Order: sequence, then structure tokens, then C-alpha cells
Amino acid sequence: MTLFETLKDRCRPEWEAYTRHEFVEELGRGTLPLEVFRDYLIQDFHFLVQFARANALAAFKSRTLADITAAHEATGAILAETELHLRLTERWGIPRAELEAAAEKQATVAYTRYVLDCGMVGDLLDLHVALAPCTIGYAEIGAHLQPRLAEHESAGEGGRAGHPYGEWIAEYSGVEFTAASHAAIEQLDVLSEGGLTDRRLDELTEVFRTATRLEADFWQQALDGAIKR
Repeated sequence: MTLFETLKDRCRPEWEAYTRHEFVEELGRGTLPLEVFRDYLIQDFHFLVQFARANALAAFKSRTLADITAAHEATGAILAETELHLRLTERWGIPRAELEAAAEKQATVAYTRYVLDCGMVGDLLDLHVALAPCTIGYAEIGAHLQPRLAEHESAGEGGRAGHPYGEWIAEYSGVEFTAASHAAIEQLDVLSEGGLTDRRLDELTEVFRTATRLEADFWQQALDGAIKR
């Protein structure tokens, strides 16, 4: 198994709670309230800013040109991802200045700073394991939800164009994001070449488990915000 598969298997309950969260399932069905999705997307914009910083940190932590190149490509992919957020929020009349000025919420801060802390105090492998639930998990979620677009189309509801979150699903199930996910899986294996001690694997498992829990908290934050309003 790949290191990612090993970590996912060791954290199966947390992984299922994240990738099959109520937010994800409602988004796939197209029943997620728009205000919940908007709240999530605004926070995710800030999330991506911090993850761009984390990948810049990965470049600094790298000792080979290959690792520096991988970090550079990952940063570029994140910057491209923000374009989706900007397109969607612009349609709702939210100007970029307002988007950038929105305050980061607690779960956003908790997750992103945890990842940055893993990179600061750990090595490059620690950082990439902390990033993995996002970089790899979103592709898995996209693949899981993509058939919903086909169901939407077969029901005469317009497919991607008719699904309220079709563009989001298409982004994360698309060729580019899927390729980035596969590259992230391969890099984890490259960084762990030579084998891991049981103690080291346990350490990485806890990093992966914590980051996965924080991903689920990030979904829940948007749902809770709608309930409080």
C-alpha cells in the first residue's frame, strides 16, 4: 500500500466522517443551503491563502530540486483554485476587497495554523502528511460526487449547468486536480523511501488524524454558522 492508503486505513473513522460529512452529501445532492456554501467558500478562500503559505514553506524545507519543483507546482495549483472562488463570489456580488477583508473563523484558523505548525516544527514529510487530507481528500470527494451531475442530467435538470454546485464538483473531480492528488500520493511515498519505524508511522498517523478531524470541523463550521443565524 502507499503511505497515504496506510494512513487512511489507520484513520478510517475520521476519514469517513470527513469525506462523507453532511455538508458533502448535501452539496452533492444540491440541497445545501446557498448561505452555507457561501460561508464555506469565503472561509475556504482564506484557507487557500494559508495553504499557499504552507506550500511555500515546503519549498523552503526542501533539499532537492525535485521537491522544490513539486512545492512550486502545488502553490500554482492553489493559486489557480482561488480563481474558482473569485468567479463564484463575484456572481453573488461579493467584491474581492470584501472577500479578502472577511474575518477568518475559528475552525479556519485552527486547521491552517496546525498545518503550518507541523511544517515549522517537523520535516517535509510531516508537512505533506498534514496537507494530505486537503490535497488528496478533495479529489476523492470530487470523484464521489461527480456521478451526481450525471444523475442531475438524466433527471432532466441540466447536468453541471443545472446543479447549483456543479462547477465546484467539476473542479475537484477534474483532470488537473486529480493529477495533483496523484502527485501528492506519490510524493508521500518518495519522502518515506527507506521505510518508517513503527514510532515514526505512529507520529505521522496522529498528524494525519488531526488534520482530517480539522477538515471535518471546517465543513461543520459552515453548517453551524447557518444554524446560529
